Amino acid sequence: MKSFTAKNGVPIGFEPSPKWIRVMFGGEFIADSKRAHLLLAGGPPYYYFPKEDVKIDFLEQTAHTEYSPLLGEASFWTVKVEDRVAEDAAWSYLEPVSETFDLSGYISFQWNKMDAWFEESEEVYIHPHDPYKRIDILESRRSIRVVVLGETVAETHHPMLLFETGLPTRYYFPKLDVRLEWFEASDKITGCAYKGKAQYYSVRVGDRVARDIAWYYPYPMTEAAKIAGRIAFFNEHVDALYVDGEEQEKPKTPWS
Repeated sequence: MKSFTAKNGVPIGFEPSPKWIRVMFGGEFIADSKRAHLLLAGGPPYYYFPKEDVKIDFLEQTAHTEYSPLLGEASFWTVKVEDRVAEDAAWSYLEPVSETFDLSGYISFQWNKMDAWFEESEEVYIHPHDPYKRIDILESRRSIRVVVLGETVAETHHPMLLFETGLPTRYYFPKLDVRLEWFEASDKITGCAYKGKAQYYSVRVGDRVARDIAWYYPYPMTEAAKIAGRIAFFNEHVDALYVDGEEQEKPKTPWS
């Protein structure tokens, strides 16, 4: 793995992926590589493809550039396949950011502007899987209680506990152990590369509303099948969360 530390102290990693990676747009695999690399810079990873594994004929370089304090100046390409066009959907760093870190021979793509991404023969969503991040989902017999707007809205002795690298434990409740009469379906939908698409609930007690405070995965990805249909809460925003009778401290997360 190639690595260096940026001027602001962020560690940057660039490592070969053992997976066969393909990107589809307009019915064409515009990138098809068994030599793709993962860029790891503290957020979601990005795939970078050797230029030889990209169908350059479908790319038109534009005048658009963007400067990254971590990686330098990026030049952009528009992806065009017949009448399908994705403006500034691909980029490359034409100059090495350091003597030991050179991305100039690689191209990356805006994930959401492409039609589909494949690792081997399986479609993947949201962003690549980070090889240093994992999820464990374990059945438990702990006592878990959640208070929202002054009311106990969920209490169970049969939770599923979801442990995700770098995040607080999430407690998933069977619907039978949730006071659904206080719950209102929300229009909010989010996606997780490891679990799938989540739908949300707000909690209403009288005239007070805690918006989008709970969520569930109706059709989670195979690896997260244990939490299908179960309801979890933002530990950060509930009044209180008790585990075996002990109130838990509110964690500091991107959702705080």
